[in-house]
Amino acid sequence: MKIHTLNLGELRVNSYIVETAPGRCVIIDLGGDPDYLMKFLDSHKLKLRKILLTHGHFDHIGGVEAVRKLTGAEVYIHEDDAKMLASAEYSLATGISFHPFNAITDYTAITGDSVLNDGDLSFQVIHTPGHSEGSVCYICRNVMFSGDTLFADSIGRTDFPGSNPIDMRNSLYTLKLINSDYRVFPGHGPATSLFYEQKNNPYIRNLK
Repeated sequence: MKIHTLNLGELRVNSYIVETAPGRCVIIDLGGDPDYLMKFLDSHKLKLRKILLTHGHFDHIGGVEAVRKLTGAEVYIHEDDAKMLASAEYSLATGISFHPFNAITDYTAITGDSVLNDGDLSFQVIHTPGHSEGSVCYICRNVMFSGDTLFADSIGRTDFPGSNPIDMRNSLYTLKLINSDYRVFPGHGPATSLFYEQKNNPYIRNLK
């Protein structure tokens, strides 16, 4: 499994391009810079088939609609965050983003027990609310794409509208109970591993 990391959009979100078969790929979150992404895909001779969103905040969806129209890629988001795709307010773009909000008009709402397939790969969806109501992690083989639920030695904020610190605690406890190590690719910051975070992350290690 080949993964390319691009920092896209005004908050430089980690956008992960995952090659799912020769010549095809999906992207995990798409913060912005659609022209740059399209040039990257062209230079690597990749066709984008799916856009998998870890949640609906503006910095993770800023380039989705433009790229969806250019590529025909299918967009997936958890049903609890779907309302953010059409709302500058719910996506937190209002008052924070300097760019016009582009509503996403065509998408598929998923649940926490979904499995999304593309090419030779499958992406298991784990619902991890807390940073937002519909935050999810995607697991593919030995990799976890954690969005803004889990960072290296930290976690996503829980003081936004729609955030919930109790839900976040429960989600982190779910991740703590996973007895398999994964390479963790978060929405911001460096990659880490799940076993490392279970042992060292101050927000996880003492959960009971």
